[in-house]
Amino acid sequence: MNLIEIIDTNTEELKIYKELRDNAFRADNSFIADSSKVVNLILESNLEIKSIFATQAYYDEFKTLIESREIPKLFVATKELMQSIVGHKVHHNVMLHGIRPLPHALEELDEHLIMLDNITSSENVGSIARSATALGIHSYVVPKQGPHPFGRRALRVSMGHTSRLKLHCYENIILTLKALKNLGYTIFAAEISETSIPLAEITVPKKWVLLMGHEGHGISQEVLNYCDKVVHIEMEANVKSFNVAVAASILMYQFKHK
Repeated sequence: MNLIEIIDTNTEELKIYKELRDNAFRADNSFIADSSKVVNLILESNLEIKSIFATQAYYDEFKTLIESREIPKLFVATKELMQSIVGHKVHHNVMLHGIRPLPHALEELDEHLIMLDNITSSENVGSIARSATALGIHSYVVPKQGPHPFGRRALRVSMGHTSRLKLHCYENIILTLKALKNLGYTIFAAEISETSIPLAEITVPKKWVLLMGHEGHGISQEVLNYCDKVVHIEMEANVKSFNVAVAASILMYQFKHK
C-alpha cells in the first residue's frame, strides 16, 4: 500500500472529511463514511471510492481488503491528528470518501419495496435500511427532500448496509405511486385508520410496496387515497404506536414470510 502520511492539518484533500456532515453533499455526490464496520462493507461493494483517511492500525488490520480495491488516495495519521482535522472527537480509526451510486429507475427495482414518505430522522432512515437488508428486501424508495440513506448519520446507523440496496429517490409521491401501480405493484400503507387491516389478516401479493409515513403525522389522507390497502400492527389498546423503524421491521418480516 502506498500510504500518504499526513502532518499538515490544512491539507486541502482532507477538508471534505470536515465539510460533509450528515446530509451535506457536494455536486459530485460525494459522501463520507466512518467506522471500520461501515467502511469495510463499502469496500466490499462496487461503489467508487476516492480516498481513505485512517490510522496505521486500521491499514495493518485490513490490508488485504484495502488492497483488493484500487483506491487513489490512502491517507494515514494519528487518531489525535484525525480529530484536529475533522473538528470533533473521533470514536473510530477510519473514514472513507466515496461517491453515491447512481439511482435506479423504478423498472430496475425488485418485487418487494420499502418506501418512505416524509420521514425526517436520519437514524430512522438508516435503521430501516439495515433491517431491509437483513430481511432480504433489496430496494429502497425515498423522497429527494428527506434524509438521504448515504447521509453520514444514516449510513452509520445502517452499519453500511445501505451500500447493498438499490435506491430510487422520487420527487413526487403521487406520481411515483401511480407509476408503481402501473408496474404491477400493490401499495400497502402502514397506518391506523377505520378501514386499516390487521397485519395478521393481510394477504401478500407477489409484487408489493410497503409505505412508511412521517414519525409523528403518519401518512396523509391524500396519499392514502392512492394506496391499495392500509395495514396496521395489532397492539395493546393503551399503546399509541411503534417507532417507525421498529414498525417497518415487523411489517417487512411478516410480508416476507407470509
